[in-house]
Amino acid sequence: MEELVNKASGMVWSLGLVAFALGAGLFFSIITRFVQIRYFKEMIKLLFDKGEPESGVSSFQAFCMALAGRVGIGNIAGVATAIAFGGPGAVFWMWIMALLGGASAFVESTLAQVYKVKDGNQYRGGTPYFIEKGLKMKWFGVLVAIVVTLCYGILVPGIQANTIAVGFENTIGLNKSITGIILVALLGIIIFGGVKRIASVADKVVPFMALGYVIVTFVLLIANASEIPAMFGLIISSAFGANEMFGGMFGAAIAWGVKRAVFSNVAGVGEGTYSSAAAAVSHPAKQGLVQAFSVYIDTIVVCTATALMILITGMYNITPEGQSSIVDNIPGVEAGPMWTQAAVESVIPGFGGLFVAIAIFFFAFTTLMAYYYISETTLFYLGRNRNLKGFKAGLMILFLGMIYIGSVENASLLWGLGDFGFGSMAWLNLVAILMLTKTALKVFKDYEQQRKAGIEPVFDPVKLGIKGADFWEEKLKESNSKGKRNIEERKVGAGNTFHL
Repeated sequence: MEELVNKASGMVWSLGLVAFALGAGLFFSIITRFVQIRYFKEMIKLLFDKGEPESGVSSFQAFCMALAGRVGIGNIAGVATAIAFGGPGAVFWMWIMALLGGASAFVESTLAQVYKVKDGNQYRGGTPYFIEKGLKMKWFGVLVAIVVTLCYGILVPGIQANTIAVGFENTIGLNKSITGIILVALLGIIIFGGVKRIASVADKVVPFMALGYVIVTFVLLIANASEIPAMFGLIISSAFGANEMFGGMFGAAIAWGVKRAVFSNVAGVGEGTYSSAAAAVSHPAKQGLVQAFSVYIDTIVVCTATALMILITGMYNITPEGQSSIVDNIPGVEAGPMWTQAAVESVIPGFGGLFVAIAIFFFAFTTLMAYYYISETTLFYLGRNRNLKGFKAGLMILFLGMIYIGSVENASLLWGLGDFGFGSMAWLNLVAILMLTKTALKVFKDYEQQRKAGIEPVFDPVKLGIKGADFWEEKLKESNSKGKRNIEERKVGAGNTFHL
């Protein structure tokens, strides 16, 4: 089974996908004139856009939900894996992918907002929605929805659960099956509360966990300050095959750096589109900018924190077979949490192991919340106009069951399943957003023009000639109708005024 899964994963994650992801990010960066850099200040400002409190979730909550999905065990175990198989130079290519991926995230999240729909008191949307409405290719949308539901509902959750279980087993000797039961119970309570509860938990936990992780990184850097120049020199030289020890890993550095960056920040994969669509904003480009910023937080901040901890403390060592000699006979994918725990432990004895185990718990737990929300959203897409209670119950049972299985299963198999799932989604989503480039560019130019005119950007798809944006058209009609009623009321009020 494991051999078959790894073979399938290798086929999906060929050099073609690495080049495709990098190329798409570069293309979107060029056509938007590097929106992810030019609008950096605007991104931070828009994080706190209040939007419409009566509907959807706030821009900040959508950002935290997306970050919950992005910031997971890929930021700890994934980074260690990239270093194990691609050398320190893989970190540099993770940075490059994050920089270019910011533009991909902007485009896909903007499109998610354009083609979102209203479901009761919340909004739903994502890749299948903008494929059907924007490309008029329902079969393609259905295919993506099926792949995403299987991926986030079955294939990928086990990786997050397994890393949590391994972290606590290594630190306090907690049996993996017990960890699995605890995870199932906690997640069950949250996901039964719906998107509002998921968003509420995410906007409290995500900032806290990321800040704590970065603070510990600074402690390690200060303790090893003299090694900082050499460490960055190692990263850069290894990235281009100039380092003697890692000279033969140039291609592997690029492949593993891009692969793990995509796994971690999921820019271009489409994961961020589902939480983006849930936000209440006045213009789709606003949420596109917010999601571009979340890629920076994930990779430039959190992934870099892990990489610096491992590299500056020397807690890595690569053999030609790609094995870690830090933890005897354990492949990089399983040694990931141990590398980071050993790094912190070397500077703060008695603290590192437990701290990293707790960090892994928060990172992975919030990611699992996001995974469920995404799989529920694609299920909603597939079963529109049908009673979904039975299907939702089935999805919950499958999802929670995979959490338990993942907690006790072989890590290598789970990573293979995860890579296959993410790779499949990346191919499909990148093709879709490239086909909708013209629409995304129209929306972005409209946003820029309104800002330059000093107007608070408001989206009007009819004016831009964008079809399929039904939610925004209805919103525009309601707004116009409300405006006319207000004018009529003022006229009636003026006509009934008596003068003494």
